[in-house]
Amino acid sequence: MDIGTKVRSIRNRKKITIAQMSEGTGLSKGFISNVENNNTSPSINTLSTIAEFLGVPLPYLLLEKKQQMHVVRKDSRKNSLHNNLKVQHLTSRGGLRMMIVDVPSEGSIGEPHSHEGEECHLVLEGKILAEQGEESFILEVGDSFSWNASVPHFVKNIGDQKAVILIAIHSDTELSDVL
Repeated sequence: MDIGTKVRSIRNRKKITIAQMSEGTGLSKGFISNVENNNTSPSINTLSTIAEFLGVPLPYLLLEKKQQMHVVRKDSRKNSLHNNLKVQHLTSRGGLRMMIVDVPSEGSIGEPHSHEGEECHLVLEGKILAEQGEESFILEVGDSFSWNASVPHFVKNIGDQKAVILIAIHSDTELSDVL
């Protein structure tokens, strides 16, 4: 873990000197310097004092790099075509994926299929039919739905124009073959 670098970065961003931090936390300047240089590992109580002084939640200081916020700029999104569907991959992190899918008129998101996890959909444009098991619903702009993806499901554009759907998928395992 690189807690010290994170502490130093936050302290510098907030324009706080080591002397000010020492005074505000009751920790010695030398100890703070050792923490920031990753020469010592503070106890949870000490780290809690540092976090409180810096105005950040304690868990934030404990996050590993791969657990921190991941940003995808709109001009850096990965795009793909999947059976006539334009897919903009917004983010993918472990078992969580989010994408915008353009479904052409009379197009569908595959045949009825299933996979591990949960899905959440928000209709941004158009009119769709969503089916799962014996249930089916017609949804329009602003409507949303979610389902357990292990039950076969199907989404079809039933409007005259393309449909645009924001989809979030969560699974306990890596999702590689879903759109």
